[in-house]
Amino acid sequence: MIERHYEFWPRRLPRSLSLPETGVFHNLAVSAARYPDKPAIVYYGTEIPYRRLLAEAEGVASFLQREAGVARGDRVMLYLQNSPQFFAAFYGALRAGAAVVPVNPMLTTGELEHHVADSGAKVAFCGQELYGRLAPLLGWENLEHAVVAAYSDYLQEETDLPLPPEVEAGHEVPEGAVPWGEVLAAGGSPEPLETGPEDMALLPYTSGTTGAPKGCIHTNRTLQATLVGAAVWNTVTQEAVALCTLPLFHVTGMQHSMNAPVYAGGTVVLMTRWDREVAAELIERHRVTHWTNISTMVVDFLASPRIAERDLSSLVLVGGGGAALPEAVGERLYELTGLRYAEGYGLSETISQTHINPPDRPKLQCLGIPSFDVDARVVDPETLEELGPGKEGEIVVCGPQVFRGYWRRPEEDEKVFFWREGKRFFRTGDLGYYDEEGYFFMVDRIKRMINAGGYKVWPAEVESVLYRHPAVQEVCVIRSPDPRRGETVKAVVVPKEEARAGITAEEIIEWAKERMAAYKYPRLVEFADELPKSGSGKILWRVLQEREEKAAGGR
Repeated sequence: MIERHYEFWPRRLPRSLSLPETGVFHNLAVSAARYPDKPAIVYYGTEIPYRRLLAEAEGVASFLQREAGVARGDRVMLYLQNSPQFFAAFYGALRAGAAVVPVNPMLTTGELEHHVADSGAKVAFCGQELYGRLAPLLGWENLEHAVVAAYSDYLQEETDLPLPPEVEAGHEVPEGAVPWGEVLAAGGSPEPLETGPEDMALLPYTSGTTGAPKGCIHTNRTLQATLVGAAVWNTVTQEAVALCTLPLFHVTGMQHSMNAPVYAGGTVVLMTRWDREVAAELIERHRVTHWTNISTMVVDFLASPRIAERDLSSLVLVGGGGAALPEAVGERLYELTGLRYAEGYGLSETISQTHINPPDRPKLQCLGIPSFDVDARVVDPETLEELGPGKEGEIVVCGPQVFRGYWRRPEEDEKVFFWREGKRFFRTGDLGYYDEEGYFFMVDRIKRMINAGGYKVWPAEVESVLYRHPAVQEVCVIRSPDPRRGETVKAVVVPKEEARAGITAEEIIEWAKERMAAYKYPRLVEFADELPKSGSGKILWRVLQEREEKAAGGR
């Protein structure tokens, strides 16, 4: 095990954490007992105290057990955007003894089919704006009930904040659906809670980079590992005010922006959709202390022409993961807030972080150091031989947050797990290395490499350089077929607003040519108004890659 990083471990923190022997629902019950009238959620001005959130979660649990026949171990799907209903349905499903299946609200009916069939979910909680996609699947496979939620039910009569259309929409009750209010009005108490730390609590699905998405089996214990770890590492106390801009269906948003604050008894300032001006206003108005995000949000946030006028002084931690934050953006954040962006690293299979930067000594564009009780190593992807500092290989991890395996896919488990020194390691599929101080760095996804005339080019490295160009707001590097090199490097660039009229592809290519090796710099540059992004804000390089390959096939 690499131990160099302990030199930079936060001085006041233990190196190991004792995890609760209780389920995740218990965290809400404890906070509600301690702080019954304290706001658990602030939703566009509406305060929802812990007492109410607990009562609604128990109401959901009672409905699931008594009306929907949900038993211990059954699956309950959440097909919702960020909303108070997501909180109550999440904790209500756990209270009923079920496992939550969080689903990206961007999925279409055809994509939902796989999740419904594979998970065997009996009930789905759905935003009313999404019900049209879910309705064709009702009565199909095991899905028997759909509970439909209108986000506007939790709004005050008036708010001066601009609202997303989904939040502003009035209450509608589609035919065949159970209204959210009817669930809460059903009454009755749920049966005694029987689930423990090793019961399945969550079944998030991977993004499907190698075939159909796979469900990741997470227990109460694996969830507790990263939510408690996040609260301790980031000093999330009962006085913390967390801005929730990441989607809650995604493991980072779920753990850092919902479960960790609820565990601590803090307050979550909740946004249904990302809006940089609303985010800045909420930070000022509610004195937000913690903001976990994705780098693309920070890029957009700091691009606001009014950002220098905003009071961001309440922030004590800004960080996230998903992709490295461009160095220039990190410096701008520091100028405005005095805070260094704290990057972390994790996957759906590890229910968020396995690595995180020390708050007092972070490194930019760095995954950080192994988190509590994590053994992380770098190995040769083919031989699994361990590699030393500075040598690139596959990152593998062993820790309390690692999932138990893929749902009904034992053949996939054999591909991603191996044993060493009595420990079960998970192969992340990410190429990286660690430096002499034990900090880990990402090179790229192993499958994303570009083979340019026999030279290995890692898109993330090229993107990092291109972000330094003063006209570049966002960029994604992909491979393009080339008759001479086999593959060549292509950059899809979103230019900054003020540069759109004057910047040319040739200018960017010449600029890059001076700053990176001849085999690395992009030979092709395409301009775009925006880049495709996932529901969690990650740039979808695969969409661009598939589009490029399809276009090349027609040439």
